[in-house]
Amino acid sequence: MRRPARFGNPAIPARAGAGFKTVHADAILADDRRIGFIEVHAENYMGDGGAPHRALSALREAFPLSVHGVGLSIGSEQGLDETHIDRLKKVVDRYEPGLVSEHLAWSTHDTSYFNDLLPVPYDRATLQRVCGHVDRIQDVLRREILLENPSTYILFEQSTMNETDFMREIADRTGCALLLDVNNVFVSAANHGYSPLNYLDRFPLEKVREIHLAGHAEDVDDEGDALLIDAHDRPVDDRVWDLYDTVIARTGPLPTLIEWDNDIPDWPVLRREAMAADAILERHAATSLHGHRHAAAG
Repeated sequence: MRRPARFGNPAIPARAGAGFKTVHADAILADDRRIGFIEVHAENYMGDGGAPHRALSALREAFPLSVHGVGLSIGSEQGLDETHIDRLKKVVDRYEPGLVSEHLAWSTHDTSYFNDLLPVPYDRATLQRVCGHVDRIQDVLRREILLENPSTYILFEQSTMNETDFMREIADRTGCALLLDVNNVFVSAANHGYSPLNYLDRFPLEKVREIHLAGHAEDVDDEGDALLIDAHDRPVDDRVWDLYDTVIARTGPLPTLIEWDNDIPDWPVLRREAMAADAILERHAATSLHGHRHAAAG
């Protein structure tokens, strides 16, 4: 028998949320304008107690929660760390999030852990491995997870599939859903010289359950060519907002997270980004409702 929920309804609304930083806890709780949900990195809450858990418990009483992992290394050739999966399950059981997500990436090799999300080649061997890992994670958690599209800076010669087909097949085989990071789409498209709109045309939007938005930095590579970095340290770029508007016009409103993980601003700055996303969500929700009523009246 499943134990009763410790918190309120875990369902994530089709509104804008923000990545939770403990420095913002008091400001979020005191804010008259409530964001739709909060999201945390699972790895920050894998200890047994302390100030982070106290702060998150207070926020979880007031908000739905999404848990986002950064350390499962789903694309790793050496297999999953079962201890890490067990720790993730404890976080999920403790806080009863509405959504759980991870990256299509790897970050481990032998006994080393790299503080980065490294890309995978899109070929059949990698597809088989990633699907097996997703199946294992979902079996342990006893729930669906979301897999996020990466931001990439290199391409693999051995890739035999494009990214959108690769992600679609993972979702089809495992039953997982997808997390669409719109900034990652823009960053990867700029770095590799393809159209982000063409990417979105091929992406399985019907499988998307959450969207991420973030800021990116402009840099140059070793040859002096322009390079975008998924920095999470500034406001969302206007061109990414335009892409987001395009996505929501196609999918209808979806839970949307504002990510800001470096050079953390004061809470009002992050809230303003969430309000901008909410404005787009509300506009498309109104359009969808109007269209439904018009069709019904006809």
